[in-house]
Amino acid sequence: MTHSPDRTTVAVVGAGPTGLLLAGDLAHAGVDVTLLERRGTESNLTRAFGVHARTLEHLDARGLADEVVAGGMRVSRLRLFDRLQVDLSGLPTRFPYLLITPQYAVERVLEKRATAAGVRIVRDARVTGLRQDADGVDLALNGGSTVRADYAVGTDGVHSAVREALGLPFPGRSVLSSIMLADVRLAHAPEDVLAVNGVGDAFAFVAPYGDGWYRIFAWDRRHQVPDTAPVTVEELRDVTRHALGTDLGLEEVRWMSRFHSDERQVPHYRVGRVFLAGDAAHVHSPAGGQGMNTGLQDAANLGWRLAAATRAGEPADELLDGYERERHPVGRLVLRSSGAIIRMAMIRSRAGRAARTLLGGAALRLPPVARKVAGTVSGIGIDYPHAPRAGDVALRDSGRLYETLRDGRFVLLAPGATERAIRGWQDRVVLASPADPAVPWTLVRPDAHVAWRGDPTGLLPALLDAVRR
Repeated sequence: MTHSPDRTTVAVVGAGPTGLLLAGDLAHAGVDVTLLERRGTESNLTRAFGVHARTLEHLDARGLADEVVAGGMRVSRLRLFDRLQVDLSGLPTRFPYLLITPQYAVERVLEKRATAAGVRIVRDARVTGLRQDADGVDLALNGGSTVRADYAVGTDGVHSAVREALGLPFPGRSVLSSIMLADVRLAHAPEDVLAVNGVGDAFAFVAPYGDGWYRIFAWDRRHQVPDTAPVTVEELRDVTRHALGTDLGLEEVRWMSRFHSDERQVPHYRVGRVFLAGDAAHVHSPAGGQGMNTGLQDAANLGWRLAAATRAGEPADELLDGYERERHPVGRLVLRSSGAIIRMAMIRSRAGRAARTLLGGAALRLPPVARKVAGTVSGIGIDYPHAPRAGDVALRDSGRLYETLRDGRFVLLAPGATERAIRGWQDRVVLASPADPAVPWTLVRPDAHVAWRGDPTGLLPALLDAVRR
C-alpha cells in the first residue's frame, strides 16, 4: 500500500468517475492532489452503463473522448416505453448519441490521466472523521493517520463519509426497491439497440456493451425482497419476458446484484472548505442513465474553480460559491426528470399506459418538446444562469474550441484580435480566432461554459473585469 502524505493542497475522497475527473483536472492545473479511496482493489461491478453527449464534450475538452467512444456503442434514439422515442441525432454537438459503455471503462481512462498528471491515489484509506478551521481541513483515516488539506471534496458516493462527517442531512426517499442488475449474454439481440418497457408491475431495460455482453435492469412489483437476497437467472428471465414479451434467450450471466433506488439531494454542496459532488451530493433513479454523467459534470464545474482558488492564495468565496449556485439546480432537475421517467414506467393500469403512449407520442412529435427532452436527457440543453453552454466552434487557423480548452485555461474567442487583448493574462487565457467572423467576442470557461460575451466596441474594460472575476 502507498502511504498517504500528511499534507496536500486538495484531498479528494472517492476514486469513482467523479473523483478521478476532478483530481485529474486539479493535477493538470498544477495543484497538489491526494485521492483517498476506501477500496483496496478496483471493482468492475458498477451500475452506470452510458455516457451522454454533454459528458462526452467534457471528455473531448480533455482529449479523452475518442478513446472512450472507441470502446462503446452509439445509440441515437432512446425508446422509453412502447413506441415512445427520444431522438438524439439532431443534437448540436459532435456527439449526437448516447454511448453505451460500462462505468469501469470510463474510470480506467480517467485514472490513467489522473496518475499521469501526478495524482497520488491512496487505497485502503477510509475517512473516519473530519474537522475544518479557517485555514484547512483535517481528515482522519482508518489506522489513526490524518491528512491535512487546504480543501477537501467528498466524491465518495451515496454513503458518503464526508457528508456524514459534515452532519449534512440527505433528504428524500426510496423510490424503488429490489431492482435487479446483471451482465448477461443473449441468444437473440433486441430489435432496438436499447430495449426497454414497463408494464405496470414490472419493467426491464436491456443495453448492449458491444462485446457480446448486455446490461439488464429489471424490476418486479410482485417480488419485492431485501437488497441482500440473491438474484437468480430464472427470476431475470421471468421479469424480462413479462416486461418485453421475450427473455431474448438469456443464457449466460457473469454477475448479478440487487439494489434499491433513492431520490435524495443534500441541501448544500459547499460547507466552508469542504465540497460534495456526484452521488455524495445527489442520487436518483437509474432512468435516463444520468447518474454518472451528472457527477462528472459536477467535477468539471468544480475543478477549475478550486484550481483558481488555490492559485489566488486568498479568499475566493464568490468563485467557489458559484459551484453550488450552478450545480445544485441541475441536480434537482435530474431528480425530477429521472423520477418522471421511472414513475411513467410504473403506471399500473392498462388505460394509464395507453394514455402514456398516446399523450407522450403526441408531445414528442412537437419539435420544441422533442428538443427540450433530448437536450435535458443528454445534458446538451442544460445551461447555467448567465453562463450558457459554449458550443464547439471551428477555429480560423485549424482545430476546434474544445481542443484549445485541453490545457485547462480560459479561451477568448476574438475574431481578428491580437495578443494585446489578453496582455498580462496569458497564463490563464488563450486567444483563438473563430473561423466564422460573425462569432462575437466570447470568453469561454475551462468547463466549456460562457463566462462573458460582448461587442468589440468599447469592450476591453468589461472583458478585463470578467477575466478578473
